[in-house]
Amino acid sequence: MAIITNPKFDRILRCGWKGLCPRCQKASMFDGWLKLQKTCPECGLDYVFANADDGPAFFALCITAFPLVFFIVWLEVAYAPPWWVHVLTSVPILAIGCLATLRPFKGWLVASQWVNKAVEAGTEDLWAKLNAREKGE
Repeated sequence: MAIITNPKFDRILRCGWKGLCPRCQKASMFDGWLKLQKTCPECGLDYVFANADDGPAFFALCITAFPLVFFIVWLEVAYAPPWWVHVLTSVPILAIGCLATLRPFKGWLVASQWVNKAVEAGTEDLWAKLNAREKGE
């Protein structure tokens, strides 16, 4: 029960899955379907810290596609349908299932990074220098 009452976890879920800014929890963190905004239009949070990389795709495939494959295999074993049935059912289910979950997973990872102040271990100084150079400092 402690995880449900954890305020950090609550903020990550609420902001991440809805795609809201993790600081102000009002404006969208997305500028398009998967592209992050440069800054939050409401509070000015700079999203330069956000580095979701392949995380959303990994979670979409593991959590979404893996169970859907069981449905496809069951359909094949139980009914042995012709190939076109899989084209009309299995392919759209997998495509829609994976693509529809990419944005919530990316929002969840970005919100997790901000709430937990996550950086790659041992690279704090390198990131500070890189960000200073990009800003012209």
